[in-house]
Amino acid sequence: MKDLYQVIKTIRLSEKATVLGETLNEYVFNVDPRANKLEIKQAVEKIFGKSVVGVRTMNYAGKKKRERRADFGRTNHWKKAVVRLKDGEKIELA
Repeated sequence: MKDLYQVIKTIRLSEKATVLGETLNEYVFNVDPRANKLEIKQAVEKIFGKSVVGVRTMNYAGKKKRERRADFGRTNHWKKAVVRLKDGEKIELA
């Protein structure tokens, strides 16, 4: 995991992520499943130019999907990271 833009895929915009951003100064990202906390921290600091206090990660299994047949496929597994910024710093989303 060397490229910063491969570590962070997208930012997650949901009701819970918005509340975390407003109250606790935390932002939620979809990240590469192979990325570790240190790589996520370095990527956020370099891309957004903010100082990161902490990173929490969660792994999610892909869901089973079935389309008009007996066999089934699966959506991709994915990883979510919640990044807390230093007090007073903010990431502008719009």
